[in-house]
Amino acid sequence: MFKSARWMAPALLAGLSALSAARAEGLGVGDAAPKLEVKEFVKGEPVKALEPGRLYVVEFWATWCGPCRETIPHLTELQKKHPEVTFIGVSVLEQDQDEVKPFVEEMGDKMNYRVAVDAVPEKGEADEAPMVKNWMEAADQDGIPTAFIINKELKVAWIGHPAEMDEPLEKIVNGSWDLKEAIAQAEKAKLERAKMVRLQTKLQAAMQSQDPKKVVAAIDEIVKELPDAAPNLAPMKFNAYVQDGDEAQALALGKELMGGRLGEDADGLNFLAWSIVDPDLKKKPGPKLVAFALEAAQKGDKMEDGKNAGVADTLAKAYFDSGDAAKAVETQKRALELAKGTELEDDDELKDRLKQYEEAASSKKD
Repeated sequence: MFKSARWMAPALLAGLSALSAARAEGLGVGDAAPKLEVKEFVKGEPVKALEPGRLYVVEFWATWCGPCRETIPHLTELQKKHPEVTFIGVSVLEQDQDEVKPFVEEMGDKMNYRVAVDAVPEKGEADEAPMVKNWMEAADQDGIPTAFIINKELKVAWIGHPAEMDEPLEKIVNGSWDLKEAIAQAEKAKLERAKMVRLQTKLQAAMQSQDPKKVVAAIDEIVKELPDAAPNLAPMKFNAYVQDGDEAQALALGKELMGGRLGEDADGLNFLAWSIVDPDLKKKPGPKLVAFALEAAQKGDKMEDGKNAGVADTLAKAYFDSGDAAKAVETQKRALELAKGTELEDDDELKDRLKQYEEAASSKKD
């Protein structure tokens, strides 16, 4: 069973794509804005083309995107504050474009700016539409919501998350925005992004090798170049230490992680414990690590008020590995009860472990 997958996908790497390393055409701050090519406007007066002498915010969103929905009221506030700026929310990557207009109508005054939908080619895919390809992909933007501020010379003055747009928009409107500095900062960010993609590739190769030593080495290289990445990569490094049988390093890092933000999250604690008691582990951990796993699992179980089947399953295995088969049976029965009605209900591994614990407990009685 693979548990707490999100702790194996550090925030540093999430959202990065190998595609970002090779774009056919680049679009960055200071470049001329691409054409506005939309299928239709579902709200507000249509804009046929971007016109010199006007300011624009072109924001990319989708009905299925939670963060996009959260930023819609903020965009409405900014449009109200800056009536001289034309805001256009472009719906992209929709599974069904027919859902866009009803969504916008339901939002009402909360979404009070122009809204258009991307011009998906007939019999084509959503990611082949011109606004996605010529704006988002060209600018190496892999996620939404994303906003572009276009200045009066029809050049891209800023690219980023709409929630971070207030200050640059204010400066662009009042004429105090330093475009040369913005270009330099954007280029610096681009280089950092390229570095992250390169390091990501090395880490992926190390993980695919299934050699924990290579994983640790790759993580150390990343942290050397990007120190801020250390907290996000630490759980993966801990798992590699455990797999490699390096108990001293694993225990030291595990205690550090338990004392930090991961230790305040039941899923994170479950990850720590399961990394040690995972039955598929090739190198059996020693008693100190098992004791640490039991401590982490108990803390996670307490956080969940004993009502999380996955955490209970981990705790039962920690009890079993600690030599307490009777407690393992009791806890595994709870895990199976909690699993009813969930995706774990049909997991035969939970049932097999209960049989294993029961047999062990029975043999001790004999």
